[in-house]
Amino acid sequence: MAELASSFTTSDFDYPLPVERIAQRPLEERDQARLLVARRSDGALKDSAVREIPALLAAGDVLVLNETRVFRARLLGSKPTGAAGEVLLIRPLDADRLRWSALVRPGGKLKPGRVVRVSEDLALEIEDSSDGGGRIVRLLTALPVDEALERYGHVPLPPYIRREDDAQDRERYQTVYARVVGAVAAPTAGLHFTNELLSGLAERGVEIVKLTLHVGPGTFRPVEVEDPELHRVQPEWYRVPRESAERINRARRAGGRVWAVGTTVVRALESVVAPDGQVEAGEGWTDLFIRPGHRFRSVDRLITNFHLPRSTLLMLVAAFAGRDLTAKAYERALQLDYRFYSYGDAMAVI
Repeated sequence: MAELASSFTTSDFDYPLPVERIAQRPLEERDQARLLVARRSDGALKDSAVREIPALLAAGDVLVLNETRVFRARLLGSKPTGAAGEVLLIRPLDADRLRWSALVRPGGKLKPGRVVRVSEDLALEIEDSSDGGGRIVRLLTALPVDEALERYGHVPLPPYIRREDDAQDRERYQTVYARVVGAVAAPTAGLHFTNELLSGLAERGVEIVKLTLHVGPGTFRPVEVEDPELHRVQPEWYRVPRESAERINRARRAGGRVWAVGTTVVRALESVVAPDGQVEAGEGWTDLFIRPGHRFRSVDRLITNFHLPRSTLLMLVAAFAGRDLTAKAYERALQLDYRFYSYGDAMAVI
């Protein structure tokens, strides 16, 4: 029987996590991470490794990847007073990409009319306030926007990685197949995949299919109300190409299983799937909040990382795996010293 959303509160998705279990650095090799396999049919758990993922898939299965690319969205500078100011660009608001929706810090000081200077070549003017404490900002630069961000922007590491970004992050906080620029956070389940691992899957007869969902800062936002139904997910832009939809539908008709690499893939596919299970091509903005009680129509298997307590991502995993199995898996991961969050280990729900 499906679990009902109304039977859960946000506190049901809380758990204690020692701070030292939050991975601060990636492992030396992407596919070196551990993999906890959770089987829904009988609740069994098995300790494995990311390198063993090919053994879980069969010829005719489809592996769906999110090819969004993280851009250097974090800009550090100073106000005219000399005090520090920080701007996190979220998405452009016009064709020339000079006006942006953004978050700023300190929020109480960076009001409309203020300017944050990042370098001699780049400054940001706060034009207006927006919903949720955000700002509308304008880039003041003679450089091409991409060049300015590449030169002066920082990798927008998650807030639980308590250090500044460096050269390693510029490579490793990005999937090897990242192509479409627009995310301010990585689709972290995909960080484990190497080109060799993907080639090995293709050689086994697994279809590799891609879509895009630009991950926004809302992915780190905890659910602060006890009734999850009152929480609103910040919209994120997605695109499911026609070829990808057709390949998924064709594989499912032939008995293949759809493997989603990450919660972002699940949200994109569940945003475009028809009631009969047909995945439709499309693009737009989704604020879909998947939690227990959701009926999945497009995804059969899930590869994901370990997520924040009280988060929408943890609720999505619980909706897919079942809350009891999810709690059991997280308890095992804590007992056996799995690494958590973006640079951490992975979990496969089969």
